[in-house]
Amino acid sequence: MEFSVKSGSPEKQRSACIVAGVYEPRRLSPVAEQLDKISEGYISALLRRGDLEGKPGQVLLLHHVPNVLSERVLLVGCGKERDLDERQYRQIIEKTIATLNDTGSMEAVCFLPELHVKARGTYWKVRQAVETTLDSLYTFNQLKSNPSEVRRPLRRLVFNVSTRRELALGEKAIAHGVAISTGVQYAKDLANLPANICNPVYLAEQAETLAEHPHVKFSKVDEAQMQQLGMNSYLAVGRGSANESVMSVVEYCPPGLESQPPIVLVGKGLTFDSGGISIKPSAGMDEMKYDMGGAASVFGTMQALIQLELPLHVIGVLAGCENMPSGHAYRPGDVLTTMSGQTVEVLNTDAEGRLVLCDALTYVERYEPDVVIDIATLTGACIIALGHQTSGLMTPHNPLAHEILSAAEQSGDKTWRLPLGDEYDEQLQSNFADFANVGGRPAGSITAGCFLSHFTKKYTWAHLDIAGTAWQSGRAKGATGRPVPLLTQFLLNKAGIELED
Repeated sequence: MEFSVKSGSPEKQRSACIVAGVYEPRRLSPVAEQLDKISEGYISALLRRGDLEGKPGQVLLLHHVPNVLSERVLLVGCGKERDLDERQYRQIIEKTIATLNDTGSMEAVCFLPELHVKARGTYWKVRQAVETTLDSLYTFNQLKSNPSEVRRPLRRLVFNVSTRRELALGEKAIAHGVAISTGVQYAKDLANLPANICNPVYLAEQAETLAEHPHVKFSKVDEAQMQQLGMNSYLAVGRGSANESVMSVVEYCPPGLESQPPIVLVGKGLTFDSGGISIKPSAGMDEMKYDMGGAASVFGTMQALIQLELPLHVIGVLAGCENMPSGHAYRPGDVLTTMSGQTVEVLNTDAEGRLVLCDALTYVERYEPDVVIDIATLTGACIIALGHQTSGLMTPHNPLAHEILSAAEQSGDKTWRLPLGDEYDEQLQSNFADFANVGGRPAGSITAGCFLSHFTKKYTWAHLDIAGTAWQSGRAKGATGRPVPLLTQFLLNKAGIELED
């Protein structure tokens, strides 16, 4: 898919299609008004006849509009102008792309970035249009023997901006949007693979491909090394599986930044989670291939970072493991000594992600990081709290919370901060170890965050629970690639990249 930006009037556009907005009720946007004037009232006559009201989701594709050089004009309903917000703007773009792709318009000039969206400027509108377009066109056909193909797919999209002064902003928005979307696609592809293909070794092999870039180094920690390091908690989780546990480390460091304390991203990589001996119900268990969504998002974010070539020192850790029941599996009641030396009583083997992450979080102390963010499909309780729209954020560090929430607001990749008080720690008390790995049903997401906080005292840390946002179920089943947009925006901000909004 090719994107570009230009500034020009609609009467001069010679393209397969021009895209313009219509507000409710039957009110033309400025670009649609120009097209109506050129066509001597042709468009307004159609609207008066009732062909388009302008409601969100409505479209009207016109062929050979009088005096218009382009073959087609696509009118898109935008709702009431004063109500046009970020979510509705993305939905308008999504409907536009679906229509263009289904009707054989292989290229189009899109004037929708000229719409007025509350508190958003050209950079945001163009970037969101790019990201929404590529997300809408994504398909996972790698494993189909005869994948279906669109006969005349959309291949080129030109975004028109109001003035030539905005061209540079538009070009920057396209570059950022394409890099983020590429990272999202990498994360989706990895997460959508089944567990009989994507196991911890495969995860490591994919991470190693990132080292083809000259600023990237790859290393891995296998089970023998984990044994030497005392990563007994991590090892216990993978003990029931025939697939070896492997932790992958991808380090991106442009020349001259070697002494810069790194930003470390740690992704939970349970390539399949059966629950272990505390086995999950069979219904929906196929979706537990998505329990490596955190690792997939770190992989995708590292890809976006490399493509953007940001001046940052960043380390991505993919904590690959598989949780299976067998005669070798760890059991409820076992007491594990973690890499940190702290002991954990296992009350539920399906609370395994935190047992993998706690050793990974201890391991990254060696990098003396500036900040550590772990990303994990950690708790079903987070879905109960925040649904499938918003990721959960926990951190004891207010400035870091502000940075992440700001990046979420900028990127549209929503998150919400949950409390992380000492009073929740009481639920993790154990008679036989320093603490237990679960704290009961109340505040399940928060007690999981409290558990992880015991292993992050030596650096600034935040935890993102993406259990509700990493994938979709039902007819639209598939990975979302979240929170790659949030994490990449966080890195853009850390790099001091100035954005318009």
